[in-house]
Amino acid sequence: MESAYTEKGEEQPMNVLLLGATGLIGQTLLALLEQEPRVSQIYAPTRTALPSSAKLINPVETDICRAMLAWQGPCDVAFCCLGTTRKEAGSDSAFRYVDYSLVVECGEVALQHDCQHYVVVSALGANPQSPFLYSRTKGEMEKALELQAWRRLTLLRPSLLQGERAKPRLLEQLSEPFFRLLPEKWRAVEADSVARAMLHCALHPAPYRLQILESEQLARLAECCDA
Repeated sequence: MESAYTEKGEEQPMNVLLLGATGLIGQTLLALLEQEPRVSQIYAPTRTALPSSAKLINPVETDICRAMLAWQGPCDVAFCCLGTTRKEAGSDSAFRYVDYSLVVECGEVALQHDCQHYVVVSALGANPQSPFLYSRTKGEMEKALELQAWRRLTLLRPSLLQGERAKPRLLEQLSEPFFRLLPEKWRAVEADSVARAMLHCALHPAPYRLQILESEQLARLAECCDA
């Protein structure tokens, strides 16, 4: 998160946008942002209401794009934890709407409010040329964001996520023990670690426009956030 300063050299509080605040990563990130003294306001549109807090602005809207269009800003950093699966979405097009269209369209709105940094959860294996819908959609989303006018763009590519979901995903539960035995690049990663890595990237932005973080880097960044 790039700090702004007053004429007296005092650090300015930051206003952030959080998309996907009810998800596995988003819930943890929201708690971290609420505890972070450098964050003054959190705009988090959701389909179901969040517990109230002093920093939180939480419009409840079934259409997240509509909530974004009603948003007045300001925004310094936008975090995106949006994501689903083909099974949860119910169709290819519904899946692409969440994992591609919403991520890209909300990014455009954030840019209109002079947001400088977009920190986005993608996925391990993201590739626009992949024969698999999930990896291909994630790769296409990344490429679309790279074409937007972000001063800084951070893409995180976690492997299988570990954590307590409100609605457990059977495939994740069955494959989790296997993913623990894989080399570090493919090993399952705690959702908490991804959220902490996102916060670290915002508080300490890379000195270049595009930063892509693979799964094995996320736990190490999370440790930096705790330091």
